[in-house]
Amino acid sequence: MSAIDRLFKRLRAEGRKALMPFVTAGDPDLEFTGKLVHRLARRGASMFEIGLPYSDPIADGPVIQASYTRALDRGVRLAEILAMLGRTTPEIESPVVTMGSYATVYRHGPRAFVTEAKAAGVAGAIVPDLPVEESDELAAICRAEDFSLIQLVTPTTPRDRAQRIAEQTTGFIYYVSVTGITGERNALPTALVDQVAWLREQTPLPICIGFGISRPEHVRRLAPVADGLIVGSAIVRRVAECGERSREEVLSEIERYVGGLLGELKA
Repeated sequence: MSAIDRLFKRLRAEGRKALMPFVTAGDPDLEFTGKLVHRLARRGASMFEIGLPYSDPIADGPVIQASYTRALDRGVRLAEILAMLGRTTPEIESPVVTMGSYATVYRHGPRAFVTEAKAAGVAGAIVPDLPVEESDELAAICRAEDFSLIQLVTPTTPRDRAQRIAEQTTGFIYYVSVTGITGERNALPTALVDQVAWLREQTPLPICIGFGISRPEHVRRLAPVADGLIVGSAIVRRVAECGERSREEVLSEIERYVGGLLGELKA
């Protein structure tokens, strides 16, 4: 049983849902990334999604794209990210997963990537541009290492393909709430709840919803049908203020923001 499996087993037994912040590794630098993860873990975040900066983001909106550019311009590299996570993960209870392009995994070597990520305390990976039809090799490596390979289902995924994705996925299914790119939104699609409810009937895997979630009302609406909620752009946008405000102010602001969303999950 992986760290993610254990987390959701515990949360389900307690009748709770997960909140997963997304943080771009190396924006504004890796020291800040580690501090932010520590602070949000202490605040109660259940799990973390760490973005691996890549020059050609797959589904990321302008806020996360800009954060990747800032990190790459500062020269952040995969080895440094894993080293930072290796120092951070032993000090928190929340599992950490990476989000990155398959180009990063392939260039590093799939087996080496999984081995080194696991050694750094990483529990799994989200690889949004790896089609399920081409995921057998990486999925086999991940299963052998008890390392979760989290795959995505979108509102336009045909139902037979969604079932195949669910069969190949380990850890949890990442359900993309909208058709399009990441970013904060005022409202989410009205059909979202029904779409997730259908998927839940097809698989015992936990389902976490991401893309566009940023407001307390989003949490209240989706918590009843999801096992977890992923919040990204709203956090990354606040991190970008490090150039205008002190880092302590930014850390405290993000901590308050995430604390408010966690309060909605507990309400």
